[in-house]
Amino acid sequence: MTMNDEAICRRRGAIGHILLNRPQALNALTLNMVRAISAALDEWEGDTAIKAIVVEGAGERAFCAGGDIRLLWEQGTAGDHKSQLDFWREEYVLNVRIKLYPKPYVAVIDGIVMGGGVGVSVHGSHRIAGDGFAFAMPEVGIGFFPDVGATWFLPRLAGKTGTYLGLTGARAKAGDAVALGLAEAHVSRASIPDFVAALEAGEDVEAAVARFQSDAAPGPIVQNRAVIDAAFSAGSLSEIFARLAADGSDFAQEAAKAMNQKAPLSLGVALRQMQVGAGLSFEAAMRTEFRIVSRICRGTNFYEGVRATIIDKDQKPAWKPARIEDVTSADVDAIFAPLGAEELDLAGVAEAVS
Repeated sequence: MTMNDEAICRRRGAIGHILLNRPQALNALTLNMVRAISAALDEWEGDTAIKAIVVEGAGERAFCAGGDIRLLWEQGTAGDHKSQLDFWREEYVLNVRIKLYPKPYVAVIDGIVMGGGVGVSVHGSHRIAGDGFAFAMPEVGIGFFPDVGATWFLPRLAGKTGTYLGLTGARAKAGDAVALGLAEAHVSRASIPDFVAALEAGEDVEAAVARFQSDAAPGPIVQNRAVIDAAFSAGSLSEIFARLAADGSDFAQEAAKAMNQKAPLSLGVALRQMQVGAGLSFEAAMRTEFRIVSRICRGTNFYEGVRATIIDKDQKPAWKPARIEDVTSADVDAIFAPLGAEELDLAGVAEAVS
C-alpha cells in the first residue's frame, strides 16, 4: 500500500485503487502524486491477487484538471527549470508506464479531465466516461502545447477531431468521447460505485464494462464531423482558417474564434504534433514532447499565458510572435530539435509501442 494525502493508493479486494485526492485543486497533478502512482504500479504489477487497477478522482467536479500550472509557473519565473523538467520527465515516464501496464488499467472519469489528468487516464486499457465527463486539451491557450502523449493519441482519434481538439481546446463530453475513441464506454454516475465494486469483487473488466455501460447522446463534435474533417485536414494554419471561413457555419466560426485566442506559436507547434504524431511510436511521441517542453519552459509564452489566465487574470496575453502569420517553420523546427544528452530516457520503462 502506498499512501500520501494527494494520491491514495491501496489494495481493495481484487483491485489496486488510486484516488487522486486534491479536490480543492481539481485534483491537479503534482510530482508527489506522480511518484506515488508510479510506486503503486510497480508494487501491484507482481501481486497476483491484484487483477486490475482502478483510478478515480476525489470530489464531484474533476477527475484531474491537469498539472499544477501555478507551481510550474512559479518555478519557471524563478529560473528553476530543473524542478519543472523533473516533473515533466517523471510524468511522461509514468504515461509510458500506464500505456504498457500488463494488467487492466481502468480510469473512471466522472468530471473534468484535462492535461496531466488525460495522461494518467487515456493511456489506460479501459477509459470509462461518467455523466460528468468533460475532456479538454486547452494548453495552446496558455502558451503551452498538448502534451502527456497527445502527439500520439490525438491524431488517432476519428477523422481530424484530434487536430480540432488540440488547436481549439474544445471540450468533449461523454457521448462524443465514446464515439471518437477517447473513452471505451459510458457508465452513469449512479452506476459507477457498483461498477467499481464489481471489479473489487474480482469480476472480469470486460464483463463489468459490458454489464454497466449505457448509451450517451452524441454531442457537437460528432454532429459536426464533416466540418471538422474538411477544415482541419488542411496542411497549414492559414488554410485551416480559410476553410473555416469558407464554411461559414456557426460551428466553424466558433472554432476560428477559439483559435484566434490561442498563442500563435503554440498553434504552430500543435499542428506539427498532429502532422508527425500519426507516424510515431508512443515512445517516440513522448521523446518529442520532452523536446518541446524543454524549449517551451525556457521561452516566454507559457509564463505570459499563465499570467494572463491564472495569475493576473487580465486575459490579455502578449504573445511572441503576436500574429499567426508570423509563425515560421524555422520557429517550430527549433522547438522540435533533438536534445542530445538531455533526451527523455525511457530505457528503464519498456520498449517502444507502435
